[in-house]
Amino acid sequence: MTAGAPPVTGARPVTALGFNTRVSWTDDAGPAAGLADGIALYRAAEELGYQSGWAYQRHFDHYLSSPLPFFAAAGRHTSRIRLGSAVLPMRYQDPVLLAEAAGTTDLLVGGRLELALATGSTATWDAVFGGVDTDARTEANRRLDRFLTAVSGAPLHVVDGPGQGAPAGTEIRVTPHSPGLRGRLRIGAASIDSAVRAARRGMGLITGTVLHGLADGETFPEYQARLIAAYRDTWLVEQRTEPPPVAAAASVLPGTTAELRARYAAYDEERRTLGMATSRPQGALEPVITAALPAGQRISPVHHGTPDEVLGSLLADPGIAAADEIVLFLPPAFGPEQNQRLITDLATTVAPALGWSPA
Repeated sequence: MTAGAPPVTGARPVTALGFNTRVSWTDDAGPAAGLADGIALYRAAEELGYQSGWAYQRHFDHYLSSPLPFFAAAGRHTSRIRLGSAVLPMRYQDPVLLAEAAGTTDLLVGGRLELALATGSTATWDAVFGGVDTDARTEANRRLDRFLTAVSGAPLHVVDGPGQGAPAGTEIRVTPHSPGLRGRLRIGAASIDSAVRAARRGMGLITGTVLHGLADGETFPEYQARLIAAYRDTWLVEQRTEPPPVAAAASVLPGTTAELRARYAAYDEERRTLGMATSRPQGALEPVITAALPAGQRISPVHHGTPDEVLGSLLADPGIAAADEIVLFLPPAFGPEQNQRLITDLATTVAPALGWSPA
């Protein structure tokens, strides 16, 4: 927690508030209960005025592996909140099938779908999904470009022979097509290079809780602010329009009771010790990642303490000050009651002082 630092000059007001959940479950409760708890969390957040809810994709563990069916279900229980993936690693997506599923889901939820996509991944599943003839990032970028073509409604193929399901000369496009979806796609950027590529592709931006490419001695918030600035500068040059709002995932834990403050402080200490391996639901796989990150990588700070202390910490954070939307990263091991308490406390004690108004 940053304490005593002055507010960042020129900080942007927070215009939107979101949360990021793994939709996790324990062995005791099982996945059906975890999925139901996830939908209940979206309903509670909508009632509090949250503008967005984001779900992370993680394969082969106690977390959501297929976000789009989940969003279709959550959309039936909500009416306003945006439903976002953060993030879908493109290396293991079939771009055309993803475009079909995304268009279907977006139409079912009334145009509220937002997809945050990534071209990097910490997990390598070639043995399961199949290998490729090039490196993972090159393949992910190839699939991303194919997906952007497909989801925009552009032709993918012109029928040039028998047995292709349509007369020769027919232009094949993804159906169903949701016209506004292309404008609600983002890159989940962990580096300045990724942010710049997002701007060049005309995609939105959400930053994560792990960043890489930091200079020696540079802090996570400093690099995050630099990343967001590079994105906006590139957008102005390449797109020649006003950049879209930027979202930043952050660990923001206002403790409204002494018990909560102690719990959040313990989480911060565990995160400093174990890094991204912190906070796993009972029965989840044990990660091989530790707090000893490679050179140039940093994990985001945890803003915790009393609501006033958390507010001061956020106001002194240049990365948060540069963003338009804060996306609350929910610790994966938190249960439904802890999650609902946390989103309530953030919305009622801290977010209004940052300029946020409920939807």
